[in-house]
Amino acid sequence: MAKDTPILDVQGLTKSFGALVLFRNISFSIAAGQRVGLIARNGTGKSTLLSILTGHEGCDSGSVVYRNDVKVGMLEQSPQFDPDATVLDACFRTKGGTKAATKAPETETDMQETLLRAKQILTQLKIGDLRQPMRQLSGGQQKRVALARVLIEEPDLLILDEPTNHLDLDMIVWLEGFLGRGRKTLLMVTHDRYFLDRVCSVILELDDQTIYTYRGNYSYYLEKRQQRIDNRRAEIARANNLYRTELEWMRRMPQARGHKARYREEAFYELEQLARQRVQERQLRLKSRNVYIGSKIFECQYVSKSFGDKVILKDFYYNFSRYEKMGIVGNNGTGKSTFIKMLMGQVQPDSGRFDVGETVRFGYFAQEGLRFNEQQKVIDIVQDIAEYVDMGGGRHLTATQLLQHFLFTPEQQHNYVYKLSGGERRKLYLCTVLMRNPNFLVLDEPTNDLDIVTLQTLEEYLQDFAGCVIVVSHDRYFMDKVVDHLLVFSDGGNIKDFPGNYTQYREWLALKTNADAAPATAKRSGAQPASRMADQPANGARPVSNARRRLSFKERREMAELEQRIEQLEAEQKLIEEQLCSGTLSVAELTEKSRRLPQLKDELDEISMRWLELSEIETS
Repeated sequence: MAKDTPILDVQGLTKSFGALVLFRNISFSIAAGQRVGLIARNGTGKSTLLSILTGHEGCDSGSVVYRNDVKVGMLEQSPQFDPDATVLDACFRTKGGTKAATKAPETETDMQETLLRAKQILTQLKIGDLRQPMRQLSGGQQKRVALARVLIEEPDLLILDEPTNHLDLDMIVWLEGFLGRGRKTLLMVTHDRYFLDRVCSVILELDDQTIYTYRGNYSYYLEKRQQRIDNRRAEIARANNLYRTELEWMRRMPQARGHKARYREEAFYELEQLARQRVQERQLRLKSRNVYIGSKIFECQYVSKSFGDKVILKDFYYNFSRYEKMGIVGNNGTGKSTFIKMLMGQVQPDSGRFDVGETVRFGYFAQEGLRFNEQQKVIDIVQDIAEYVDMGGGRHLTATQLLQHFLFTPEQQHNYVYKLSGGERRKLYLCTVLMRNPNFLVLDEPTNDLDIVTLQTLEEYLQDFAGCVIVVSHDRYFMDKVVDHLLVFSDGGNIKDFPGNYTQYREWLALKTNADAAPATAKRSGAQPASRMADQPANGARPVSNARRRLSFKERREMAELEQRIEQLEAEQKLIEEQLCSGTLSVAELTEKSRRLPQLKDELDEISMRWLELSEIETS
């Protein structure tokens, strides 16, 4: 299959709902081996476009043409299953018992290979019981089964709608690697910017009813998009200057015009249309300065919680500091949301308690979302909470202004809730939380289904927020922007406090793994006496002389000193890691220890490498 062979060709596609035009006369194509990310604001037609491409919805005009015999696999945002089907059955059958897009295995060997692939993928997605009925699975688990199903199918074109939703961080990293291997062709919608950067080679942006193509990853798209906006803004500015000149000419010219005058008149109306266009500007940063919170925030006093044999917390103590911005990460099922719900008083601990300060006003964004009155208008829902928020310094933010910051146009603010997309409902829920003017924001998976522009607005708000923040999220980019340290949840109620953002945590894990492995590898490689190793041929060849010389006295002394130093550094590293996880250090001590740890690891890597060099010295 040639790399540039179009698998999908879209020409002149238009779709509208009444007076609302989602996109007009858009065209693009996807070649074999391309990995394409689709970016757009909530409510502008991303999911509708995917539905048209898969034949689930019609268009007003245009064509969608696939190459002959192309198999297409689609991951929907809300997949549906037969509730009585087992997990394994659901991977090979759609709702109602019909066959999935994959061709049924024809031989016993094919069947075994297909089942093995299914088990491997499901295991990576933390789905263990293949005989479990689908009705017993949570919504997130069902989304993961749907993802497994489309990956098992191995179609020619993968169309994925928010594939990282309901995946923990380990699953997302695995999926990045899975999709990045081989010659897979895919089109996906996702808000995960690291995922876009590492997986996609082409970005399609749906904006202002048209589509723009950027042949690069997300970082390339950001650069070129800004250039496009700047160029468009300059073009509109030039049109406005020329428009004023032409408008004066139109006013001076008599009604009876010749041929050339009529041509100029027609050009004037085209110029007028361009001059009246606007490039949508980002609002100024939404800064809340009128937030007071006392010195006492909350104290988690030796809290324990378990569900049967599953331990979530065990005698956990933590004293939350003023202005702290904490991220909570960990695999699904390790208790992140349960911890939040205990803090909010929605779930009671088995033992221990949360002691919350009197000045704390929580703003809680729950993962489950919020139910709205479908017949109520967007602006009315927010104004029912408050007419305005006091931003400090004599500034007030009205409900209308807050909604505009989160990209609700004046027209959309007067829409009824039932007209909103899933992402727009999440944005509205977020606005209702912020409109209460809290001084402590608790956000449980706030990034799901939000568009990238909204995420940028929220990131800026949280960076400037003068209160406290706790964020539970699998969005690595978002966490890196917002939090200053992490609580890392793992199985068995094991919780560690890491002083840094998510990327720093992953780097620390990698360094720790390498540092732990280097001395052990070196000791294994140098376990045999030098005289014995000298007698052994390399790569099975016959020895022609001794393969290893003896170390000099100076080198042996250096090697002994290195071994002693490695032991000292490993002991210091272990002590610092335990102190950082204890939750008892002051801010100054945390800062000092967090600075020392990477220095220590660099030194450990350097002397471990020298130890290896000495252990492997050979004659030429």
